[in-house]
Amino acid sequence: QLRLAESGGGLVQPGDSLRLSCTFSGFRSDYSMVGWFRQAPGKQREGVACSTIRGDNPTYVDSVKGRFAVVKDSAGNTVYLQMMNLRNEDEGTYYCALGRWCSLPGESGFRFWGQGTQVTVST
Repeated sequence: QLRLAESGGGLVQPGDSLRLSCTFSGFRSDYSMVGWFRQAPGKQREGVACSTIRGDNPTYVDSVKGRFAVVKDSAGNTVYLQMMNLRNEDEGTYYCALGRWCSLPGESGFRFWGQGTQVTVST
């Protein structure tokens, strides 16, 4: 059984940086994509970034390109979402997920989800 857990959320100011972690246990070769999603209050969940579980071929939605980066922990089973120059509109609950394919901003290819971590961007 695949399990994921996010951590690293918090309260930051606009322009700050934050790194989210997604640690997964268990492995299935057919679930080789990791995605990062966020859900703002009153809005649908949307994908913002994805890559292979090795961190290869990262893909980003336009709103986070150049500010967010997917980084793989070379030693273990953790994938990070490095977020820089955070904006108010980045606020939300962030989820990581494992799946078979990625088609941002959709989530259809993802099956296993973490519980989410809250990111608040406020002055």
